[in-house]
Amino acid sequence: MPSYWLMKSEPDEASIDDLAAAPGQTFGWTGVRNYQARNFMRDAMHPGDGVLFYHSSCPEPGIAGLAEVVSHAKPDPTQFDPSSPYFDPKATREAPRWVGVDVRLVRKTRLLPLAAMRAEPALAAMQVLRRGNRLSITPVTADEWRTVCALLDTGPPAG
Repeated sequence: MPSYWLMKSEPDEASIDDLAAAPGQTFGWTGVRNYQARNFMRDAMHPGDGVLFYHSSCPEPGIAGLAEVVSHAKPDPTQFDPSSPYFDPKATREAPRWVGVDVRLVRKTRLLPLAAMRAEPALAAMQVLRRGNRLSITPVTADEWRTVCALLDTGPPAG
């Protein structure tokens, strides 16, 4: 049975449109530098898991589309690149510190704004809505997934 995740990205860095334009509509989710979010990718994410693609740090944050995890965790190449803002001088190829997964677009949706999510009682316990939550990756329950899909009028994706 798949798990579900909300993955935040700043649209000026990697947007749902960037994912739609990527070869195979797939790209590596890189640049995560929080241990708990890293551990979700490393220990709990699996191919076939559902992703709510969330635009953050923008004028209107919210869910912009649905994606799926299509790879197991693998070393994040940005940690080894001195020209990357995500370079980690303590990481080595023999002992990488950071991982990423590949995600593929399922469908771009209308934006489901944060305010609309907060207004939905069935989402009241959703981790992204908790005060002080700053994690870029959070688990989503199956009920929350179904509720978001219903709010988006898409129905859950097949699979």
